[in-house]
This record gives sequence, structure tokens and C-alpha cells, in this order.
Amino acid sequence: PLLPRALQGWPGVKVVVTSGVLVTILWNLSCFLQPSEVSSKAPKHTEPLVVLVWEWPSKDVPNISGDVCHELYSIAGCWITTEKQLLGQADVVVFPHTQLQAGKDRMPKERPPGQNWVWVSLESPSNTKALAGWNQTFNWVMSYRRDSDIFIPYGKLVPKQSATMNIPTKTNLVSWVISNYHRTQKRAEVYKNLSRYLHVNIYGKANKKPLCKDCLLPTTSKSKFYLAFENSIHQDYITEKLWRNSLMAGTVPVVLGPPRANYEQFVPADSFIHVDDFGSLEELATFLKTMNSSHYQQFFAWQKRYSVKLYADWRERICTICTAYPNLPRGHLYPSLESWFNT
Repeated sequence: PLLPRALQGWPGVKVVVTSGVLVTILWNLSCFLQPSEVSSKAPKHTEPLVVLVWEWPSKDVPNISGDVCHELYSIAGCWITTEKQLLGQADVVVFPHTQLQAGKDRMPKERPPGQNWVWVSLESPSNTKALAGWNQTFNWVMSYRRDSDIFIPYGKLVPKQSATMNIPTKTNLVSWVISNYHRTQKRAEVYKNLSRYLHVNIYGKANKKPLCKDCLLPTTSKSKFYLAFENSIHQDYITEKLWRNSLMAGTVPVVLGPPRANYEQFVPADSFIHVDDFGSLEELATFLKTMNSSHYQQFFAWQKRYSVKLYADWRERICTICTAYPNLPRGHLYPSLESWFNT
């Protein structure tokens, strides 16, 4: 009866109008229901991840007040603290191995439900003591090994914008910075035999020629080659001797450490010289002494694509836990930390 008489006789008009009314009602109903539907799908408010560092890994504890992970490294939602009274609120607790060697009496007496504990070490198995007994204690491990739950290398190559090379002026052939020299180490044996065939400029405490922090790179950069000899040989154990003392300094590393194939998982094959590439140290010495300028420059081709990023600040390493956190395994405990680390 609401329709004009002229339209009531038209076929299908009632159907069209009825459909329109129904659509309008449904649309209004959907608008009424929409807020509750949206709220049910909206993500819940997530608090910052609280990472408690039980004992700071280095002697000097830096300033970690405020949102340091976001301010320094653009990692949001990550709060690190050393306040042990916050154990109950911490999502993750970090235990550097250097602070655990005194024994379990320094550990928390209880673990809050759902809290994950991380074991941290940058030392090689040869230089890591008191590993036995840490069974069924840690959920995750954080180390230089690529198969760690949280991988923290000493350095890495990162892409750069300009395709330039920078080779510092060279005034000597080979240098080596060494603080702790032990005759039983492989590197001591290799150096002793290599030095029979060429002169090595030695710096560091071991030779009573310590270098200040700002003197290291300018000194090693003057050498064509640098002995990036690790103190022990283990898978993935490639330290600042390669990244900082050599590559960042602009000299060619002569490496002693894990096999060449392992190094090539970190840096290009043509960026370094491996001791194992030669049948004898005399052959290595001859190779270094007789290398022409063109061949030498080829070792710096990596600089056209990459630059070196060092990981030297423990704040950055701790903050990476928050980046890795969503993908870390839950409910896992290492049966034997010693077995895993010594494998």
C-alpha cells in the first residue's frame, strides 16, 4: 500500500523493492555487529619482551636504561635489564658462561613457569671450562656457532651502496697481533716454522708491544698480509682476528682455523689465504713474498659489494634475542650442554 498505484501493477517491482529493503536491513545489521567482530580479530596488546641478563658478560656494564634496543639498533618491543628482582617478570634470562664457572649457587633458586633460560658463550670449547653438570638447565644456546638457537658471529659482511675499493698504503709484508702466546697452540707452531722463511712484524702483549684500541687498525693496515690465526680450531670459530684485525683494516688475512669450506660460509673464497692451501709453510712464504700487485688487488674484490660489520657491543647481541624470539623452539631443554658444545 506504500507503493504508488501506478507502480503496483509493474511486474517485479515488489520483488525489487522487497529485496532493497532486505539489503538495507542487512547492511544496518552488519554495521551494528561490525565493532564486536573487529574487536575479536584485533591483536591483543603485547607487552615488551623482558630479557634479564643475570650477570653482564663483560667487566664494564654499559648503560642499558631506557629503550636501548630500539634507540641503538631499531629493535622494538625489547627491554633488557640486569635487575635480578625482576626475575618473576622476565620472559628470558641470559646466563653468560664466564659468570657460571663459579657454580650453580649463583643461579636463581627457582624458574618461573614459561620462562626461558639462555646459555651464552663466545669462547671455543678449548677455552670453555666447567661445562659438565649443566644438564636439563637451558632452553636455548647463544654462541658463534651457526647451529645455535641464537647465532651471534664476531662479524659479517653486509651489502654496501658504492662499488669502491680501498687498499691502504703498505710498508711491510706480514704482521701479527698476539696477546696470549702458548707454545702448545697450533698457531705458535705454525708461526715458528713460517718465520724461518719470512719476517713477521709482531705486536701485542706477547711481544711486549701492546697496541692501544685506536692504534690497532692503523698498524695492521700497513701490512700486505695479516696472520689471522685462531687460538684453537673449531667449527665456525672465526673471530675478530679475521673481521677486525684484517678485513676491516684493509689487509689480506692468512687464516689458521677451521677448514677453508667453513670460512667460505662467512666470506668470499677469494678474500683470504688459508694455511691449508699449501703443502708446506715454505710454499706459503714464497707465495706471499712473490705475489704481484695485480694478483694482490684481486683479494679486495669483495670491497666492491660489501663492508664489514663488527659485533662488539654486548647490548646488540642481547637485543638480537628479541628478534629471534618468535621463531625459537618452546619447551626444549638441552640434555647435556657439554655434549652439544663439544660436538
